Amino acid sequence: MDITNKKSPVLIIGNGRLSHSVTVCLLQAGHTVTLQTNDVDDALKSINDHCTHLAKENFGESSVQGIDVSLLNLTNVTGDKPVYEFGLALTGENVAEKKAAICQLEKQVVPGAFICINSESISLSVLQEACSFPERLIGLNWTEPAHTTYFLEIIANSRTDKAVIGNLFSLAKNCWKKDPYLISNGIGIRAKMLGVMMREAFYLVQNGYASIEDIDRACRNDAGYYLPFSGNFRYMDLMGTYAYGLVMKDLNRELSTENSVPDFFKDIIEQGGLGMENNKGFYEYEEGDVDKWKAMFGKFSYQIQEIISRYPFSYRDKLFTAEL
Repeated sequence: MDITNKKSPVLIIGNGRLSHSVTVCLLQAGHTVTLQTNDVDDALKSINDHCTHLAKENFGESSVQGIDVSLLNLTNVTGDKPVYEFGLALTGENVAEKKAAICQLEKQVVPGAFICINSESISLSVLQEACSFPERLIGLNWTEPAHTTYFLEIIANSRTDKAVIGNLFSLAKNCWKKDPYLISNGIGIRAKMLGVMMREAFYLVQNGYASIEDIDRACRNDAGYYLPFSGNFRYMDLMGTYAYGLVMKDLNRELSTENSVPDFFKDIIEQGGLGMENNKGFYEYEEGDVDKWKAMFGKFSYQIQEIISRYPFSYRDKLFTAEL
């Protein structure tokens, strides 16, 4: 089924902020979206907040477009009629939860439709065990806020229908305004790369090399400057690839190889730490701080989107040439 040129009806199953911003992303593309969620009121408030931001921010043609809220349906009721042209699930990293969502979506999408599900640590082959049509299941990882970022990780394997991959890739690039990339071995890479950085950060803090604040400053004020522009490999080319090879030859022996998280992080997890949401994270927050941080992050996401759009991944793009 080729839905790249249609304003296709979409079913999203999910809870929390990511499902809300993915809903906004698809609404912006003109899809008719049904979001099935446990907390309809929370979803409505969150999506309305995004709409308010969209109305306030004006960064030119490259910025996100407005939302037609008449295309949105919020529900907490499980349906069983095949009326949607593709389905999307956003769940926790739990095999049983993901397989249940896949089975539900298969009942509600039309014949030939593809189904997408987020997965950071569970292979696509495991999730395909729950499918009646495993060739139409695709892994799809987003980042929050989904409607302002260019990130989209598409995960396939040898069983995946190549036509399905092509349709989704075209849909993501042309309609959702993403800069997608494809992983073909069934498990994503984004979580792996972030996990390596987090492991080393944990190691440095636990062994007294640096504080949590030091780590955050180092990441924000160095990598935070160049990563939106170039990515790691392009940056090494820009700065001098050979020098990085010499440094890493000695440095790699010193990097952490721990296979478990440190005690100070285990304590946070055991306390049910949700960071800002319940003031159980790496930092302490006073009353009102959470709303301020969310507002600042919301504004930042639009501003950084505008900056990144001026420097597209392919330096030969017309937009980049025009900016120079």
